[in-house]
Amino acid sequence: MKLKKGKLLITGAEGFIGSHLTEALVSGGYDVRAFVLYNTFNSDGWLEEAPEEIRASLEIYRGDIRDSYGVREAMKGCSCVLHLAALISIPFSYKTPELYVDTNIKGTLNILQAARALDVEKVVITSTSEVYGTARYVPISEAHPLQGQSPYSATKIAADQLALSFYNSFSTPVAVIRPFNTYGPRQSARAVIPTIITQIAQGATRLKLGNLTPTRDFSYIADTVRGFMAVASAEAAIGKVINIGSGYEISIGETVEMIAELMGAEVVIERDFLRLRPEKSEVERLWADISRARELMSWSPQYGGKEGLRRGLKETIRWFTDSENLKLYKGDRYNI
Repeated sequence: MKLKKGKLLITGAEGFIGSHLTEALVSGGYDVRAFVLYNTFNSDGWLEEAPEEIRASLEIYRGDIRDSYGVREAMKGCSCVLHLAALISIPFSYKTPELYVDTNIKGTLNILQAARALDVEKVVITSTSEVYGTARYVPISEAHPLQGQSPYSATKIAADQLALSFYNSFSTPVAVIRPFNTYGPRQSARAVIPTIITQIAQGATRLKLGNLTPTRDFSYIADTVRGFMAVASAEAAIGKVINIGSGYEISIGETVEMIAELMGAEVVIERDFLRLRPEKSEVERLWADISRARELMSWSPQYGGKEGLRRGLKETIRWFTDSENLKLYKGDRYNI
């Protein structure tokens, strides 16, 4: 990746994808400022697990994406902003939709307003495949209708459209990256792959899961990070929405079987009704059309197809089954 020289700001840098992206950029020699959510524990999330040489080269800014003044202060002197900060749990969005509006929509507005005022050279807004809802056709291209099937997805649709409106109205140099279901080391157990792995790794033979029939396009974290870096560096991405995925579709049930096989486990699945979405809110099918990413940025997944998924799962299992990592997870609890 070749970005213009200058400081990069990553919001949500302490999270799953954000921490991997931060490490990759610092390792690549870029000057990175990490925007992390202020908390009284003074915790920097997953960035605390980064190698010492990474942390020593990293500038930390602690704040809240909902604070417009703090966002503008964090963005001063930055040539590029990669905006990942968001509330992402779908089940929790049923309980606190207003908090999702404040964080996902107003937080994105704060980024866009500051970018316009400060003449930032590039803003990458993080979307989600959830904005498509249940696929009307597959693979899903960026032209697919947007369907808000949860408060979470509705706020992400709004944030995406707000970002594109700033491009159309004010020529703000915005690009929207739309990752499909990213998985890998450090992911929260609220997601299905860590849920499966941690339950098996902690000795469970009866797995508590939700709906097994929906299909997903699982993108390994290394591919998603490469996607962010490609979108940030490509001039052709400005004003565009770009899918990032593996281009491979698999059901949740088949994913369970693959993980159990890789872990040498025999399991029985118990349906946990707490893990089921409301009927009309469940996204039944997701499968990414990644042709635009190939054409505009020469990006393609290194963990594509069934064999790519198996390789990514092996790496994910290796990380989660390390005792020092596994002890951070509570496999017997449902994380929303």
